[in-house]
Amino acid sequence: MERPLTQHIKKDGTPLSLKEYEATGGYEGLKKALKMTPAEVMNLVKDSKLRGRGGAGFPTGMKWSFVPMGEDAPTLKYIVANGDEMEPGTFKDRLLIEGNPHQLIEGMIISGFAIGASMSYIFLRWAYHEAARRVLVALDEAYRAGYLGKNILGSSYSVDMELHTSVGRYICGEETALLNALEGKRANPRNKPPFPQVSGLFGKPTIVNNVETYCNVPHILTKGAQWYMSISKSEGGGGTKLYGASGKVKRPAIWELPLGTTLGEIIEEYAGGMQDGYKLRGLLPGGASTDFLTPEHLNIKMDFEEVAKAGSRMGTGTIIVMDDKTCPVGMCLNLEQFFAQESCGWCTPCREGLPWTAKILMALEEGKGRPEDIGHLTFQTHYNAPGNTFCALAPGAMEPLQSALKYFREDFDEHINSHRCKYHN
Repeated sequence: MERPLTQHIKKDGTPLSLKEYEATGGYEGLKKALKMTPAEVMNLVKDSKLRGRGGAGFPTGMKWSFVPMGEDAPTLKYIVANGDEMEPGTFKDRLLIEGNPHQLIEGMIISGFAIGASMSYIFLRWAYHEAARRVLVALDEAYRAGYLGKNILGSSYSVDMELHTSVGRYICGEETALLNALEGKRANPRNKPPFPQVSGLFGKPTIVNNVETYCNVPHILTKGAQWYMSISKSEGGGGTKLYGASGKVKRPAIWELPLGTTLGEIIEEYAGGMQDGYKLRGLLPGGASTDFLTPEHLNIKMDFEEVAKAGSRMGTGTIIVMDDKTCPVGMCLNLEQFFAQESCGWCTPCREGLPWTAKILMALEEGKGRPEDIGHLTFQTHYNAPGNTFCALAPGAMEPLQSALKYFREDFDEHINSHRCKYHN
């Protein structure tokens, strides 16, 4: 099984130096790209069926193609890496940044070449202190070796790159809020259109991709689109995916597996199944802002289409497992409290609806629930649905709740009828 993203990450936890990265074939993709035209690089990424690894799964090459090109296009363009990994249950990008920062840097340089960007930023979560230190060392090495700066490797292409350590919150993971934060403004989402590809950072064309997405790019350039599609088990996308599992499994961790590996294989084979004394009751397949799935879904492929058909989203591919001794109401309360705290307050449904939702769930947990609370919670899942809010934060917050009401309704009714949580008493 090929694992291009992680096969060279060292087990002792230290990052690859520039020399070590070059010894694995590092920066060969960049050298190849610089001998191609930007359009050829873009088309290669399109042909590979690389899709964004941040959650939405939008085709990467297609996203790049929306950037204005040609003589009439703006001369200043930006490439930005979204490393604001604050989705609860998600910890994949940290592995890539800390273990092999040059892989990210090379992917961003190639991506910048494809759209004609002259400036790039790595937008990093504030809590990733060690990752920040390692990125700064790698950037210095890349500049000294001529991979960054003016006329890279003797070519006509020039690009600079800086690390921006965010002081923001969860909302900074939304790409337009991220751009506002990068400009020094309050991290509120922007109206779309215009989209960042046309008017992004400082009003210039900008591409924002997830860290894992960029890390795939050097390997596509080196080995080609057909190879990239061949290592996937999914018809809807190429390559591998970093999958993770947390909760009461025997081996919580991150694994690089072919895109389209089944849920059951990830949980049973790689995570080792449930810990002794626990049974699987439900799971969030792609982080905290995805709908619950149940044991009956273990045979589905973890790719964008199949998980959607099952009624959820693949999201980040990092699974949060709920066991039979964890209260679904309490788990939803925990999540809604997080989302309510992280709301930027820009739109009313999110600002007012999420705290209200958390308040109702708290009442249920404290034995103060009323029969009408089920209706109020259901109302919130519709009130905060896609199209009713300024960005996807509130709709994402509603996904675990709406699916919990679907699959675990008896637990909500038990809280109301018995005025207690049976898992805590």
